Amino acid sequence: MRFSAFIAALGLGLLTAGQAAADKLSLNEISNYLNGIRTAESDFTQINADGTISTGDLALSRPGKMRFDYNPPEQALVMAGRGTVVIIDKKVGGQPETYPLNQTPLSIILASNVNLAQDGMVVAHDYDGTATIVTARDPKRPEYGTIQMKFTDEPVELKQWVVTDQDGQKTTVVLGALQKKELPNSLFNIDRAVAESN
Repeated sequence: MRFSAFIAALGLGLLTAGQAAADKLSLNEISNYLNGIRTAESDFTQINADGTISTGDLALSRPGKMRFDYNPPEQALVMAGRGTVVIIDKKVGGQPETYPLNQTPLSIILASNVNLAQDGMVVAHDYDGTATIVTARDPKRPEYGTIQMKFTDEPVELKQWVVTDQDGQKTTVVLGALQKKELPNSLFNIDRAVAESN
């Protein structure tokens, strides 16, 4: 898989806008849900911009940390932490690729305080008959793309996101069941992951 696919996975886009309805979740409800997640994990399916599909396991620790472990035949690990995204691909070898976290829409989900109601963050807020779809961007850095998130209700749950990067490439991540659970801090230790990859 190309590095661009991993990078796109950190931005995440989504479904076409649906018909507005009274049943859609409010931005405050969604913000409160995201702020209520501290540590959680899920399996995921990633649909890359070129149509290829990857699978794996995702873990997150808010604020600021996330980990994507890709299943074979991929030999990749993507981690976010300390304001940086690190991409380790054993197929390619060499030094890991690093990027600032604030240059990906993923930073919206991992913020210490998610506030989707702030000016300029949400560019679309719709309901498709079954789920609420919110498209957001960093109002301070709109050039780095958008993340479109899909939420079901009763209970509120994040089901997928689509990242659209600055070139218009879309990568979709579909979650299994995002389970809130305690996770060890060592799971998000970037230095350790880099050392183990060498």
